[in-house]
Amino acid sequence: MIFYFSRISILLLFFSTIIHAQTREFSGIIKADGNVEGVHVINKTAYRYATTNQKGEFTIKGKLSDSLYFSSIQYMPKFVVITAKMIENNFIEVNLEDSVTELDEVTIGKILTGDLNSDITNSDAERPLDFYDVGIPGYTGVRKTQAESRVYEADYGKMVYLGFPYAMINFNKFLNKITGRTKKLKRVVKFEKDKNILTHIKEVVGPELFKQEDLVEELHAEFYFFCSDDDNFQMRCTNRSDVEILQYLQEKLIEFKANNLADN
Repeated sequence: MIFYFSRISILLLFFSTIIHAQTREFSGIIKADGNVEGVHVINKTAYRYATTNQKGEFTIKGKLSDSLYFSSIQYMPKFVVITAKMIENNFIEVNLEDSVTELDEVTIGKILTGDLNSDITNSDAERPLDFYDVGIPGYTGVRKTQAESRVYEADYGKMVYLGFPYAMINFNKFLNKITGRTKKLKRVVKFEKDKNILTHIKEVVGPELFKQEDLVEELHAEFYFFCSDDDNFQMRCTNRSDVEILQYLQEKLIEFKANNLADN
């Protein structure tokens, strides 16, 4: 009895394979946003060809695993392989996407490259007069902050000859130094630089750090103060890339956690 049913199963499988391998005529329909008439349907495996009607309907001959190619000017081309389910339903539904035609780039006016010097040269704008045009001296370096200017003024002054060899003194600089004014002004400059660096760290680098490292939010402000109190803070963070600053913060965070652990 078991042998009998096995033979029947084999025969059914054999006939099923033959049926699926047979070429048959399929009905189908194209779904798209626009006009669906005149879409080319090509069976590239069996070299059959059809065209859709006004409703997007078509009929074409094919068999299991045949490749159908759908082509139209207004839609993106598409390949569909005939599956067993399509054979079972004797129906094929295909969705096509609009074909977006890119226009050639058109440049209106001057081309901007992102290079300031190049863009200024290509621009029709006229350069304003500067001190070079009128022949007077001018300063082209980085402008000092008010605090930096005061430090410079505190150190500025002529050297005065005291009447014997190599004895010269800058009284302005000397007085500011012994009164502590220069030291105080330098502290102000350092405070301003630290404040600017800390602002950047809190807004940009710090959030990235705490995405990678674990530290309760209540300790963030204390950690920033711990970093700024380091003697190497400005050297490690001034005119440095965010990657370099992040590396510095990671080093300081290890120290900070170790100190907190020791205190507790």
